[in-house]
Amino acid sequence: MANSNFGFPIFILAALLLASSTIATSQAPFIVAHKKASLTSLKPGSERVSVSIDIYNQGSATAYDVTLHDDNWSSDVFGIVAGNTSVSWERLDAGVVLSHSFELEAKTKTVFYSPPAVVTYRVPTKSTLQEAFSTPILPLEILADRPPVKKLDWAKKLLAKYGSLVSVVIIVVLFVYLVASPSSGAKGSKKKR
Repeated sequence: MANSNFGFPIFILAALLLASSTIATSQAPFIVAHKKASLTSLKPGSERVSVSIDIYNQGSATAYDVTLHDDNWSSDVFGIVAGNTSVSWERLDAGVVLSHSFELEAKTKTVFYSPPAVVTYRVPTKSTLQEAFSTPILPLEILADRPPVKKLDWAKKLLAKYGSLVSVVIIVVLFVYLVASPSSGAKGSKKKR
């Protein structure tokens, strides 16, 4: 009875090892896409969104007819300033990275949730198009009221925390300097004989 309890987990482990070795040795592209967006305030009431998408082929084969679609930017909220939201490449070799970027201008104040971009590609061994999705981005607070950035906050915090300690150290150093150094008044008051 003890042998049958160990037989099933060993069978499962062997099946998992066989499946992972089969997947590892298959010749196929493995597409990973990373999407980033950043906001830049040009002036009050005007903001630009810079979007960049990096597409990695982590597989062991070339992907063909690679197309990137990121058409989820609403025309009511954004206007395209530079670049395109869709682009195509003939191929993406194994271990290579493709990058694409575009810039949008915000039209209205909102919180925007952008879904992942879609990457389609063709594998020579399969007749259907394959799909991969990019990483999603965090919600963008477009034209949000942000408090002004205070540049010397760190200096104020340091002064509040260590100001008294610094002043005591300075006073002690000045006192030691005055006691240890010969005074200039003593040199001038001595008479020559």
